[in-house]
Amino acid sequence: MKASQFFVSTLKEAPADAEVVSHQLMMRAGMIKKLSAGIYTLMPMGLRVVRKIEAIVREEMNRAGAVELSMPVVQPAELWQETGRFETNGPELLRVKDRHDRDFVIQPTSEEVVTDIARQEIKSYKQLPRNFYQIQTKFRDERRPRFGLMRGREFIMKDAYSFDRDQVSAKASYQIMAAAYRRIFDRFGLTYRAVAADSGAIGGDLSEEFQVIAATGEDAIVYCPGSDYAANMEKAEALMPVGPRPAPLLPLVKTATPGKSTCADVAELLAVPLQSTVKSLVLATDSIDASGQVTKTEIWLLLLRGDHDMNEVKVGKLSGLANYRFATVAEIEDHFGCKPGYLGPIGLRKKVNILVDREVAVMSDWICGANEVDFHLTGVNWGRDLPEPLQVADLRNVLAGDASPDGQGSLAIERGIEIGHVFYLGTKYSKAMNASYLDVNGKPQLMEMGCYGIGITRLPAAAIEQNHDARGIIWPDALAPFTVVLCPISPDRFPDVKEAADRLYQQLLGAGVDVILDDRGERPGAMFADWELIGVPHRVTIGDRGLKSGEVEYQHRRDVAATPVALAEIANLIQSRVAA
Repeated sequence: MKASQFFVSTLKEAPADAEVVSHQLMMRAGMIKKLSAGIYTLMPMGLRVVRKIEAIVREEMNRAGAVELSMPVVQPAELWQETGRFETNGPELLRVKDRHDRDFVIQPTSEEVVTDIARQEIKSYKQLPRNFYQIQTKFRDERRPRFGLMRGREFIMKDAYSFDRDQVSAKASYQIMAAAYRRIFDRFGLTYRAVAADSGAIGGDLSEEFQVIAATGEDAIVYCPGSDYAANMEKAEALMPVGPRPAPLLPLVKTATPGKSTCADVAELLAVPLQSTVKSLVLATDSIDASGQVTKTEIWLLLLRGDHDMNEVKVGKLSGLANYRFATVAEIEDHFGCKPGYLGPIGLRKKVNILVDREVAVMSDWICGANEVDFHLTGVNWGRDLPEPLQVADLRNVLAGDASPDGQGSLAIERGIEIGHVFYLGTKYSKAMNASYLDVNGKPQLMEMGCYGIGITRLPAAAIEQNHDARGIIWPDALAPFTVVLCPISPDRFPDVKEAADRLYQQLLGAGVDVILDDRGERPGAMFADWELIGVPHRVTIGDRGLKSGEVEYQHRRDVAATPVALAEIANLIQSRVAA
C-alpha cells in the first residue's frame, strides 16, 4: 500500500471528551471517528487493525473445530421471552418494534438464536459435539458509554456456542475453547492473565476471563505470585482467619464520637487502628407478587471490618439476597432508630437479618455504631455483648497480602482490561428453550452448552493501554495496521531515493510483508511523527546521504535511535524481524 492511495489522517490534539490513553490515541491516529455517544466509525487505519484481529481469531477458532455462521443483529423478542431475558435484562437491552408493532431486540449476544438453531438442526447424539461461532456487530445501550471503544454501545464481538451430549463432553469442549483463547492472545503479543470469574447475567458455573494487564484497567485481578491461582475481584475468596478468636480484654463502653460518622474518622478520633472498627451496611430485599406489588420487605445488616469493602457479587449470591437493594434512609431509621453513620447490631428496634463477614466473626473488642447520633460502642464482643453470629459468610473484596485460597502464599492485585470470557452454561438455555437430542437409547436429552466471547473492537483499545509512550501507539506486529513503513526523504528532489524506496517496497511486498510506502512528500519530522503516533512497529528511512554510502536506517518503534543498515541487507533484516 502507498500512503498517497490510503487515508492517513492524524490530529495533533485529542478531542476534549477522550478520557483514557487508548481513546485519545485512536482518535489522534485517525483510527476511529465519533458518530454519537458510544458509537464510532472504524476509519481505514483502525479497520485494518480489526481485520487482523479477526483473521487470527478465525484461524484459531477453525483450528479448534468451531464452524462459522452469522446470526441476525435484529432478533425477534419471542426467543428472548422463552428464556425470560426479554423481561429480566435491563435497559442495556435495546428493544424495538417493527411496523406491525412486533417486538424485537438489537442483539447484545446470541444465546437464544443459536439455541433455536440447535433445537431445529440437531436431532441425534451422532451430530454432537458442535460449536458455532460468529464475528458480528452487537449493541448494548450503556447508560454511560465512555473510553472510546473500551465501553462503547455498538461493538464487534466474536461469540461462540458449544453443544454437547453431557457434562463431561461439555467441559471438554470448554477446555478446548479455553486453550484456543490462550493461543489467540499469545499470537496477539499481549501480556494477559486468564482468571477465574463470576458468570454474571450469562449464567453457568464454570467461567474464566482473559484480562490484558494495564495500569488503567477497570478490573482488579487477584493472583498468587507463587502459584497459578488467579481470579477477578468478584470471584476471589477471602479465607476465614486462622486461629481462635482472642479473649475479650475491654469493657463495653458507649463512647462519644461527635460528627464522626465513618470508620476512618472514628478510628482517627479514638487513636485506634481502622482494623478494629466494624462498618454496618443495610440492605433490603422485596417480595413481589404477580401484579408487581411489594408484599414484604426484609432488612439485612451486613457487618464488615472497617478497612474492607463489600463484594456486591458475593453478597448477591447468598441465600435470600439475590435481588437485594440498599435500604432507604426511612427504612434504616425505622429499624435502627438512627440515621446512617452510627449504626450497629446492638439495641435494634425491629427484627433484622444479621450477616457477618468471616473476618468480623473472629474479632474481639471491636468498635461499631451505638444506634445513636454522635456515639459509638467500643469493646464490643461476641457472646458477651451480643449473641454469637448465626450467619457468617465471605462478604468482602480481598486485599493484597491476604492468604491465597490455594494455600500457596499471599495474594497480589494488578489492574486488567477484560477482552475475552469463556463460560460453561450447562442446560440454562437448552432447558428454557427445550433444545434436546435423542441419545444412543433413543431418549430425549437436553444439550449441554458453553459460550465463549472475545471483544474484537475492544482489543485494540486494550492493546494500546498496554503499549504506548509519549509519542503514540506501539503495536505488537500481529495487530499493527501496517507492519513496516518506508520513509523516503525528499524523493521528489532525489531520484535515487525514490528509486531505492520503490525497489525495496516491491521487494517486501513480494516477500509477503505488510508494508506501506509513505510517498506523500511530507517533511521528515511530520512524517516520522505520524508513523510514531500510528504505531507501526518497523520503520526504514531512505535518504540521499545514506544511499551515498550504501546504507538506510532501521528503527523499531521501541528503539531510542535508528541503526544504519546496508541497503543490500535491509530486506532480509526486515523479513527476519517480522518473522521473529
